[in-house]
Amino acid sequence: MLRKKRPKASDGLAWPPGKERPEIPTQCDQQSEIQLLYFSTRGNQEHSEAIALKNQNLDMVGKLALETSLSSLQKLAFSWHSLLLSHTFSKVLFNQFKYFFNLYFLFLACSQFVPEMRLGALYTYWVPLGFVLTVTIIREAVEEIRCYMRDKEVNSQIYSKLTARAMGEGKAESFVLLPTGLGSSSGTVKVKSSNIQVGDLIIVEKDLLQIRSYVYAEEPNIDIHNFVGTFTREDSDPPVNESLSIENTLWASTVIASGTVVGVVLYTGRELRSVMNTSNPRSKIGLFDLEVNCLTKILFGALVVVSLVMVALQHFAGRCLRVNLDMGKIVYSWMIRRDSKIPGTVVRSSTIPEQLGRISYLLTDKTGTLTQNEMVFKRLHLGTVAYGLDSMDEVQSHIFSIYTQQSQELPVSKGPTLATKVRKTLSSRVHEAVKAIALCHNVTPVYESNGVTDQAEAERHYEDSCRVYQAASPDEVALVQWTESVGLTLVGRDQSSVQLRTPGGHILNYTILQIFPFTYESKRMGIIVRDESTGEITFYMKGADVVMAGIVQYNDWLEEECGNMAREGLRVLVVAKKSLTEEQYQDFEARYVQAKLSVHDRSLKVATVIESLEMEMELLCLTGVEDQLQADVRPTLETLRNAGIKVWMLTGDKLETATCTAKNAHLVTRTQDIHIFRLVTNRGEAHLELNAFRRKHDCALVISGDSLEVCLKYYEYEFMELACQCPAVICCRCAPTQKAQIVRLLQERTGKLTCAVGDGGNDVSMIQEADCGVGVEGKEGKQASLAADFSVTQFKHLGRLLMVHGRNSYKRSAALSQFVIHRSLCISTMQAVFSSVFYFASVPLYQGFLIIGYSTIYTMFPVFSLVLDKDVKSEVAMLYPELYKDLLKGRPLSYKTFLIWVLISIYQGSIIMYGALLLFESEFVHIVAISFTSLILTELLMVALTIQSWHWLMIVAELLSLSCYIASLVFLHEFIDVYFIATLSFLWKVTVITLVSCLPLYVLKYLRRKFSPPSYSKLTS
Repeated sequence: MLRKKRPKASDGLAWPPGKERPEIPTQCDQQSEIQLLYFSTRGNQEHSEAIALKNQNLDMVGKLALETSLSSLQKLAFSWHSLLLSHTFSKVLFNQFKYFFNLYFLFLACSQFVPEMRLGALYTYWVPLGFVLTVTIIREAVEEIRCYMRDKEVNSQIYSKLTARAMGEGKAESFVLLPTGLGSSSGTVKVKSSNIQVGDLIIVEKDLLQIRSYVYAEEPNIDIHNFVGTFTREDSDPPVNESLSIENTLWASTVIASGTVVGVVLYTGRELRSVMNTSNPRSKIGLFDLEVNCLTKILFGALVVVSLVMVALQHFAGRCLRVNLDMGKIVYSWMIRRDSKIPGTVVRSSTIPEQLGRISYLLTDKTGTLTQNEMVFKRLHLGTVAYGLDSMDEVQSHIFSIYTQQSQELPVSKGPTLATKVRKTLSSRVHEAVKAIALCHNVTPVYESNGVTDQAEAERHYEDSCRVYQAASPDEVALVQWTESVGLTLVGRDQSSVQLRTPGGHILNYTILQIFPFTYESKRMGIIVRDESTGEITFYMKGADVVMAGIVQYNDWLEEECGNMAREGLRVLVVAKKSLTEEQYQDFEARYVQAKLSVHDRSLKVATVIESLEMEMELLCLTGVEDQLQADVRPTLETLRNAGIKVWMLTGDKLETATCTAKNAHLVTRTQDIHIFRLVTNRGEAHLELNAFRRKHDCALVISGDSLEVCLKYYEYEFMELACQCPAVICCRCAPTQKAQIVRLLQERTGKLTCAVGDGGNDVSMIQEADCGVGVEGKEGKQASLAADFSVTQFKHLGRLLMVHGRNSYKRSAALSQFVIHRSLCISTMQAVFSSVFYFASVPLYQGFLIIGYSTIYTMFPVFSLVLDKDVKSEVAMLYPELYKDLLKGRPLSYKTFLIWVLISIYQGSIIMYGALLLFESEFVHIVAISFTSLILTELLMVALTIQSWHWLMIVAELLSLSCYIASLVFLHEFIDVYFIATLSFLWKVTVITLVSCLPLYVLKYLRRKFSPPSYSKLTS
């Protein structure tokens, strides 16, 4: 709990008497988020959560609560840069030696320092291991440097620090921060945002330093939807007490509509709610790497059984497997970044590109990810008549006629015709509806000239060309823009008044008496205004149909029309009004102020007072707004669904909005039913609702965060079992921690790979928890993009990222790993056969440069060229997403395929070795020449056998490797008889051995493709 009171005159805000202000470390390595409790504003004010309320008793307009995301580090005697570097290096080494084969090769290399255990030269052990680690460390270092540069850019925001001493007004215990660009003042010092402390002020007026006041704030908690506090000013007569709520809270990524804001820091560091809702990032290891690690354990066991000699030789190939896979990941990442069809895509974690090819569950945010967060007004319904986009000119004519009559002040003629009465009645109804929509909102018009806010210009001229609307929700902006299009324009607003302009240019002035912001519990918002010209007090309210149905007067069309508009995918709001007398309002205000000052059960007391007004309100109209989807969201979701990927939508938005978006985006198909999980609060209700849901089949599930929490508390296994059977799941009003919890439960319960997609800071926990995190760069900033493994600019790019790059990466890595294993097993089998023929003598078949060259320059380029192989074109992979579904079974790399490659390796190694032993001419050096040349040719031919679509670099790799081997024969006279390999006898013996080892495999491959073709073969023919 934070409590500040009895400040000195020069401090503006201070700590309780007898207590010293605590020193708080201020170093920060994260982006600072500012959440501010405002004491003074100049001009109009708007932010992402809610608007500030005017205080009639203070000369300070509004109050805000401010939270900054400061990661405080203790002052250490040594440089934190060195600590960070050593920590990163040790982390990389730990992650590498978690792999069995790397750890095994480290022990094996260390054992060579013991003379009795040494086999061969030390460099044959340490050089390959060092090369593998060097490649990995370089790759990790590049990613860390890129991450550091991104963080440095974000964390280097410069502020001007204005101290009380610099202003000549006493001690500098509480200093002030002025954001750069808002203005300049004498005595300013440039500082970074990481130097903000609890109690610091962001100010623009000296008078604030003479305030004697204190703030009560609740203790830090994880709830992001509520805040309880009070503000007390003691230097006024009488003392002023004001309540602080979530509406006085300025969150991260806030947009100040105009003017400036003054506030005090309440929470920092780990006490931030955004930090409490964020989990620590983890190092991700791909499922493919874990499977390869398991196969190497099997290989190790088999080699131990065969012979100790084979173990000694196997380490070369194992190390080559690791370095080939790591270099392959780099190539896959480069291909993703260079793909012109998904511009702007960034790979921030090159360790898991294969994960993209095996995703079973996709968890996505809604606003800004599936939608553009841009609303379009579609429908106005008055009960007896409805207006769509094609009939808005009729609404405009009604508004014009009403204000034309008022300006002319024409007397009403006696005995008008029936048609005239109907027309006037309809016009007045349209006018009341449009006026209610133009007044009941939290939108602020901002006037900009050359990108700079000019409030004075706005107050003088209200120029349409310079006006921009700012609001907490795009729904509100869409409604106000529509009222402007039909003739009633919002031209000005501050915390105490609203100005509207009629079609004739006349300005209507209204005083804001009270605002009741939208909350999830109430599902509605309201405003009480006084018309300055007539003095009439009117209470306007709009909200969801489920709550407004019990508030408005009885009618027979509300429920039916709301259902019709919702089925069209529109977000429906019900608008109503109620006229109040001066006595009614004064009575309400007294009770409302008393309820807001309560510290205990404030929300309940305030809601009770407001509900006393919400009775028998006059129903004015229904509005229908459509949230514009991102480009190609529908075909992308259909592609993912056809690929066997189940899509879950996790959003913090309300249930009705989430359901509408799911229908509009075709996340739920037209043939599927939707089961809305009833709100449950205890175990019994959850049990009944789960039983009801169990009886549904092929049904999409819609559930709120509160109900989800209850179900996971008592029936976690049963709920996850039922939810995983659904074709789609929509979770609304989800907290960031709940999103991460759902991802974690899916991983634990299903064992399948998950992918999380989001665009905002509240999606970071989910992205970091998922096996593969994708961030979308959108209007909510780059926080999700920077925390993700992959970053895209649009949701539609996800389809190509998975269907093309994910599929190719997985299939290529599977082929590459199996071929490297085959390459190592061939030479190991030859060594085993050679040793068995010579009575298991411990004599190596190949020594020195031969064994190293075999794994590097002779076969590495052709084998590595498999990263360019693909079975189908990218256009075909996108057109037939069913090809992706085959990968979910893990068939490209399985125990079956591994066993097949083991048998092939044993066959070819045995044929080559026995052939060489049978055909050699009484000299050992001839065995080496025949067998090694046959081995090299066999490997090159096997690569050609494995390739499904040739790339020109593959041909170059084959020819380059063969040329390197032929050229190196001049220098290998120590191991190979150069004169012998130039004879005809050598040529025919090598040809026969190579054909016998490879030709049967070509025949088998042809027969298999003929009688049991793979799924993609028909698409490539």
